[in-house]
Amino acid sequence: MTGTLTAVFLSVLAFVGGHFLLSWRPVRGRIAGAIGEPAFSAAYSVLMVLILVWVVAAYRVAPPLVLWDLGRWVNIVPIVAMPFALMLAVTGLASPNPTAVMGERILQKGLPVAGIFTVTRHPFLCGAALWGLAHLLANGDAASVMLFGGMTVLSIGGMVAIDAKRALKLGTLWDAFVANTSRLPLGAALAGRTRADWAGIGVTRPLIGLILYVVLYMFHDRLFGVPVFVG
Repeated sequence: MTGTLTAVFLSVLAFVGGHFLLSWRPVRGRIAGAIGEPAFSAAYSVLMVLILVWVVAAYRVAPPLVLWDLGRWVNIVPIVAMPFALMLAVTGLASPNPTAVMGERILQKGLPVAGIFTVTRHPFLCGAALWGLAHLLANGDAASVMLFGGMTVLSIGGMVAIDAKRALKLGTLWDAFVANTSRLPLGAALAGRTRADWAGIGVTRPLIGLILYVVLYMFHDRLFGVPVFVG
């Protein structure tokens, strides 16, 4: 069965646009004020999961419209990038995150920047952006450009949006955190504003990311319908 590129476009637009719209302070504030923050967070999560299912379903049956073809060896890019993307994402998700919802409590404790946040203050989103960019380069068909391009926009735009909202809400508390961190991985460390806390990052969480990479590499064809090397 073959779907349409319109379905892919609409599903990605709903996913990316839905994140930005429902995170926009006037919209989020009004809805959360009416139904409560816990109910809003639960409804938001369920809605995004459902839309993501739509994205995946539409992408899997999209017609092949090739916009560019850089050859099969361009697949080396995601193969090399994905271990780093997954280590960032897994370590970020498994660490107390000042950029997450209610994360300001971590900053209010006055603790120094540590762990993965000495690498980047947005580890999960950096991992997602790296995933999107690597796959965008390796997949030049229209459906992939919509999917991976949309996810890259969401990831990078999400970093900017979170920084702006936290700066407005937390003021000098957030400014102090920003002064010792960076969006770009290792940006603050290379600029001499912090020192990478490899000991705080540890081994377990990056190792889980690497194990996940191996699993995805081995079963990429079965899970996503596309082998690692195509053509």
